[in-house]
This record gives sequence, C-alpha cells and structure tokens, in this order.
Amino acid sequence: MKLKLDVTPDLAAMMAAEIRAGEKAVTAATREAGTSLKTAWRGQITGAGLGTRLARTIRSEQYPKGKASLNAAALVWSKAPKIINAHDTGPLIRSRNGFWLAIPTEAAGKSARGGRITPGEWERRRGLRLRFVYRRTGPSLLVAEGRLNTKGQAVVSRSKTGRGRVTAPIFLLVPQVKLPKRLDLARDAERAHDAVPGLILANWVGGRL
Repeated sequence: MKLKLDVTPDLAAMMAAEIRAGEKAVTAATREAGTSLKTAWRGQITGAGLGTRLARTIRSEQYPKGKASLNAAALVWSKAPKIINAHDTGPLIRSRNGFWLAIPTEAAGKSARGGRITPGEWERRRGLRLRFVYRRTGPSLLVAEGRLNTKGQAVVSRSKTGRGRVTAPIFLLVPQVKLPKRLDLARDAERAHDAVPGLILANWVGGRL
C-alpha cells in the first residue's frame, strides 16, 4: 500500500504570512502609541500655559525606519529637554556662584531674545545703573532711578525738573526658588505603554479583515 500525504494549505507559507502580519501589526501599534504620546505631551504643555512653541519641541520617530518589524519601537523626545524636565520635576534652583537669583519684575521688560532678561543686559540696554537695596524681610532688590513708560517699564528720565522720576524695583533677589511642577509626562508615557498590546491585537486582527 502506498500512501501520499498532501498538506493543504502550505504550512510554511502560512507561517511566513503570519509573521509578516505580526510585523505590520507591531509596527503600526508602536507608531500609533508614539503619535498618541506626542499629542498627549504637547497637550499637557499647552494646557499648562507653556505655549505652543515649547509644545512643538516634542517629536516622535519610528524605528526601524521604512521597514516593518516585530522589534519595532517608537521614540518620543523633546528638542528642549532641560526646559521640559524642569517643568516636569519642579526642581529647586540655586545660583551657580552661591549669591542671588535675579527675578525680573514687570518693570524690567523682556530680553532682546524674548526670554528672561539679566541685570547685565538690562543695564546695557536701558543705560541705567542698578542699585542694591537690602531688605531684612522679603527679597532684596535691584532698583533703578528713572521713569516708567506706557508699558510699565523703567527707562531713562529726560526731565530736568525730576517730574515723573521714580525708584523702580527691577529685579527681586532671592537665594533660591522652587519651580512648580506643571507637567506629569510619566503618566501619559505609562498610558501609551499599556495601550500597546491592545493596539497590536487590533492591528493584527484588523489586517486579516
């Protein structure tokens, strides 16, 4: 007696097809998780009032690029990591040289680069000298003699009679400052991580339909 076994369909072909389906599912799932996390982090940043410019520093990338893989991964990061980390951890900030931290008041205005202005830059731009005022209670001050313009910023007074001349607090001097924690990036990262198995299953099953 002669027996012939013919396996239909081809098991090797089925396994190869299943592996390809798995690669596509894992790749799609990690891409969706990465995009979702990027969107969540950007939403946190704008929701905390930190602006869209900082939110746009959050980027995502898929690996390996242009190829489906069972080992696919997504990377989400910021192009301004120090700023993001500061708002995420709420650190205690001290002066590098052990002296004072100069916190600008509204009368100081902004830096030419749009950020926080320093005492040195303020003196160069305004043409005024800052004077130290020690206070036993509360922060000490750096003040200037001048006038306040329509924006509430201290500028040189051109009055010969002294009319409108004020002593304006330009900087508050403190030994340290605690930055408030305004973000919780780990929370969204955990949610994105926990969602990956379900996304893989959904893409794997959905790819067969």
